[in-house]
Amino acid sequence: MRVLELYSGIGGMHYALIESNLSYQVVAAVDINTTANQVYTHNFPNTALLNKTIEGITLEEFNKLSFDMILMSPPCQPFTRIGLQRDLDDPRTKSFLHIVDLLPRLSKAPLYILLENVKGFEKSAAREYLVKTLRECQYTVQEMMVSPTHVGIPNSRLRYYLMAKRSAQQKSDAQTGQEAPVSFHPTFQNLSPTTDELQELQISAPSTGPAEDAPPAPHICPSQDKSHTCPCSTQLKATLEVQKKQIQNSDLSVQQIQAFLEPQEDVHEPQHLLPPKTLLRYAQLLDIVRPSCRRSVCFTKGYRKYVEGTGSVLQCCLDTSVEDVFPSLDQCSEEEKVQRLLDLKLRYFTPREVANLMGFPQSFTFPESVSTKQQYRLLGNSLNVVVVAKLLQLLVTPELQHKDGGPH
Repeated sequence: MRVLELYSGIGGMHYALIESNLSYQVVAAVDINTTANQVYTHNFPNTALLNKTIEGITLEEFNKLSFDMILMSPPCQPFTRIGLQRDLDDPRTKSFLHIVDLLPRLSKAPLYILLENVKGFEKSAAREYLVKTLRECQYTVQEMMVSPTHVGIPNSRLRYYLMAKRSAQQKSDAQTGQEAPVSFHPTFQNLSPTTDELQELQISAPSTGPAEDAPPAPHICPSQDKSHTCPCSTQLKATLEVQKKQIQNSDLSVQQIQAFLEPQEDVHEPQHLLPPKTLLRYAQLLDIVRPSCRRSVCFTKGYRKYVEGTGSVLQCCLDTSVEDVFPSLDQCSEEEKVQRLLDLKLRYFTPREVANLMGFPQSFTFPESVSTKQQYRLLGNSLNVVVVAKLLQLLVTPELQHKDGGPH
């Protein structure tokens, strides 16, 4: 199966192909981010990588590639919930529209299409235009919202996925005016957000910073009594947030954070510890998890640059309880407050640990020339490899058989 990887980034879709165990050949990857392309080439040196704008690729050039599948994760900024949501009017949508416009004109329509984007895309005019075009081109379309928590990974990263497949049977059904159903595994059939994710969407307050995902409420609630109803919306949100985290941590179908951490001896802890200034100013905004937790919030490209809503931090000292520290902080002097927070030994997740939570294999590495800041930014713009791999399996099976391995 010949695959075209658009908006290839650091290779998340390519790694998903490997994880899916399908027979494939990536005929070309396309992206204009030079740093991402450097990482992609570092990991996939034998794959043709086009460093050019997608809208600059002509119909003739697309036809020459002769692909059976398109994988793409278009820019999310035009659709993100806390952005301007300019949708089709955003210049960053231009390349996506170019793809959709060319689809009916291709000499050989691809059999499969998989698209990933942020929550919010499902309400966009861009999505409406894509689905309309796909159905006119005799594709059957399946749309869903999936998070890594659905596949046992302790990280909330709710994303929109569209899968489309085209076959002779679907063409026949289209001609008779009937839409052929797509057979998918029950785990993902018409999948909607889990309870904790629905709560996340309902209670998240608007962001006061540039983070891409809605921020969490403060970690500690003034009252943790589940029956407590407070007239203050901030306190109510905090109460719901505590309850949500308790539910997430009790879900045994999700692995614990510790399974995704680097060996302690491999982590240069001082480099990743939160500095006193950050602790003093932003302590109440931190999403703190322990190695035994079964949850973490979405890691965005602003991780470590911004605090609110950009990703969780890890509590390394387990002798002290967060619940014992936070309620009494307001009664402490500034010096005492800093010391109590430092005693928790809160540190950032390393880029390798973020990559682990996003499903990247151990074989994935960054070139030495890519800074830590760039690594976080690139990972925040990527996708969950395991989720996409499972969706690929469901999209293609049973038309293509699985095999023991695939070309890299």
